[in-house]
Parts: sequence; structure tokens; C-alpha cells
Amino acid sequence: MTPVITLLTDYGLEDGYVAACHGVIAGIVPDARVIDVCHLIPAGDVRRGAAVLAQTIPYFPRGIHVGAVDPGAGGARRAVAVVAGGRVFVGPDNGLLSWAVHASGGAQAAYEITNEDYFLHPVSPTFHGRDVFSPVAGRLFGGLRPADLGPAVPLTRLVSLPEPTSLLREGSVEGEVVSVDRYGNTQLSIAAGDLQALGVRVGDTLGVWMGRRQLALPYRETYAAVPPGELVVFADSAGLIAIAVNSGDAAQRLGLPPGAHVRLSPSP
Repeated sequence: MTPVITLLTDYGLEDGYVAACHGVIAGIVPDARVIDVCHLIPAGDVRRGAAVLAQTIPYFPRGIHVGAVDPGAGGARRAVAVVAGGRVFVGPDNGLLSWAVHASGGAQAAYEITNEDYFLHPVSPTFHGRDVFSPVAGRLFGGLRPADLGPAVPLTRLVSLPEPTSLLREGSVEGEVVSVDRYGNTQLSIAAGDLQALGVRVGDTLGVWMGRRQLALPYRETYAAVPPGELVVFADSAGLIAIAVNSGDAAQRLGLPPGAHVRLSPSP
């Protein structure tokens, strides 16, 4: 038996949606260990959900991982189960699962979830998390083979979000905002190693370009290394560079939404 089921959604915590998913799983495999990754993904923000799942997945044992950030629920998008690195990812084929699948070593097989024998009935067209993904996860945990869920999907046909990238050139590194957390910290696609390659070390000052704006910001180990209200650049727990305000909201202050372009360079 696989050791864990995880749930990641944009359902929030004000309603009973998450509890309903837990209840469906408990009705199928009452002994399953179910871990909530996050249910506060901004509504419909597939990219944010993909980032959270990908950065969390290395810390889980093998298991069944459900993602339900699904603005296309009830439409033409497929429901899929993707096998990768001994894990099975269950959710919409809208790119939500793609970064976590990549972080698990890449897809080995994928199946469209069409076998209604494994659904909760009646199926709500707007709540596949409860009626499709959760019962499928419970049955997979109980020993169902992914191949029993429906026809194989060619791996090249799976929807993938473009991977966040960084580019080193001419003494600087360019990237984008991958995600913004609840504190307003802006995580960039630039790795700490990219700054090391430029000769930047903790304690230095960085030139930060955001469109036509330029700032000189301290590069420190943590946001607490600067006074409250001050901006700082640091390497976060995922090894990516982040811009933060100690006790404040950097995304709001700087106007940096996910996808915004940022360039960093050693300050002269």
C-alpha cells in the first residue's frame, strides 16, 4: 500500500469543499494518511499551484498526489493520472501537475481518467475534486492500477506549463517572478547558484532592474537581516532568489506579480 495521499487545491478554508474530499477518501480507504499541501492557492492560479506542488513534492514519500486548481472543470480539458518517480499525480491536464512531474524525474506513463466505475455519483461538473479526483486517489491507494482508469495518453500530449528560466549574460542574470507567497515575498526563477556564478556573495549589494526601475538592494541570508520595512534579497528555502520586505509586502510595494521580469547584477 502506498504511504500517503496529498491534496492541493484552490478551494479555500471557508467552505466545506476540502472536508468533502477528505470524506470521500475516508469512505474508500479509512486508514489512508492524507496530507493537505495547500488549499489557499489563489482561485484559478494554475501557475502558483504548480509551483507550490513542485517545491513540496521532494519532501513526500511515494504516494498519490491530487491537484485541483481547475478553472476548466466541466469543459474540454482531460482528467489525468500521471505516473512519475514512483508517484501518481491525479488532476486536470492543464499544466498544474507538470512541474511536480518534472521534479519527480519526468512522466513514465499517463492515463485519461474516463472509467466512471471509480467516480462518485452523481458527478458534479463543477466539483471534480470531490467526485472524480478524490475517489480515484482512494482507489489507487487501495491498489487500483492507473491503467484501469482509462486510455493511455501520449506523454507528448500532456499539457505542460513553460518552465521558469533564468539567463546569465553580460555580467547579469535575468529571470521572472515564479510566485508570490502570502507574505508578499516574490520568488524568482533565478537560483542562488546564478548569483554565485556572477561572483555575488551574501553581504554584497545587488542592482535590481524591474522594467525601467532600478534599485540597489542588500543581499542577505534572511529578511530579518535588515530593519523592519526595508527591502532585501535572499536565497529562499527552495534555493531560489526572493525579494522581500522585512515585516512587509514586497510584491505590493514593487508591483511585481507572477511573470514579471527581473534582472539582477553585482552593484558596482
